[in-house]
Amino acid sequence: MTDLLTGSLMMGWTTLAEYLAEHVVTCLIPAFFIAGGIAAFIKKDAIMKYFSPDAPKAVAYGIASVSGTVLAVCSCTILPMFAGLFKRGSGIGPAITFVYAGPAINILAVVYTAKVLGFDLGLARAVFAIILAIAIGLIMAALFRSDDEATKKRMAAMPQAPTGDEERPKWIVPLFFILLIGILIVGTAAIDWMIKFPIIYALTLGVAYLLIYFFERDEVTEWGWETWDLTKKIFPILLIGTFALGMLAFFLPPETFAPYFGESTLQANLLASFVGTILYMPTLLEVPVIGTTFGYTSGMMAQGPALALLLSGPTVSLPSLLVISRIMGVKKTVVYAVIVIIFSALAGFGYGLIMG
Repeated sequence: MTDLLTGSLMMGWTTLAEYLAEHVVTCLIPAFFIAGGIAAFIKKDAIMKYFSPDAPKAVAYGIASVSGTVLAVCSCTILPMFAGLFKRGSGIGPAITFVYAGPAINILAVVYTAKVLGFDLGLARAVFAIILAIAIGLIMAALFRSDDEATKKRMAAMPQAPTGDEERPKWIVPLFFILLIGILIVGTAAIDWMIKFPIIYALTLGVAYLLIYFFERDEVTEWGWETWDLTKKIFPILLIGTFALGMLAFFLPPETFAPYFGESTLQANLLASFVGTILYMPTLLEVPVIGTTFGYTSGMMAQGPALALLLSGPTVSLPSLLVISRIMGVKKTVVYAVIVIIFSALAGFGYGLIMG
């Protein structure tokens, strides 16, 4: 018994140490700063006001499908926003697209997926999340068209967000994010540190210059607080979860799941999508779950089921479905869950065929 406990603890520490060494400095820290900047410098109201049933579909669904990159939220954070959208008169289609895409295309999660599980899978996650979010939203809007008719009556009373004039040039904020993204890309690139460090240093000086000369002190403080808020909410869970998954892998090695997820069959993708729908995985934790527990990084899990779980797991879980049912009713929630399972499985199956 003592040997088992010691072995599991060692496995947990080893798994955690590997993730910390390989991914924290070059991947997660820059990503947290980018997410904090998004939360501080891009106004959420500018996004949410375009979700009306009368808004052009290209605008409403387009903005809703990429909102996760702007809001940088996880499933636990997206639900209150989802409820707020319904109260403020959003159409059911854009709202569903928003609640699905928000966690799925989270900038932190996409970057972490690409770094740990491979660029191909990270890119597939981002692309399929957008496509599925729009498709699922359109289907829900078509099935429950009467809801939008009732919502239109409340739109006139919806308060408009005040708009202020920007004092700084419009190119400053985009350049700020370009420099931060440059730090992230260079930091994760497989190049020698003698080349990497000077480039990161120059980019960091550029960020500091913009912050000093073009941003108010309150804005910089808000950026810092937003970054810290995201870090303290997500990073401890990631550390604890990664350690726990390492211990779990000692008792349930990846070989255990190979018969179920080892091939990209339709059945395997459906099972992975269903498992993702039931499990609750905090933001970023789905990456070590797939990589370590299910054995994707060791070749025990096929690419299709991995994508299916990535598309269903972060966006839908049993706890989130219970909350969503209180917002829009049990019938719509069940339909939404079934569509997510089917579409995630089909996306994984298609991806598996493409990648061979």
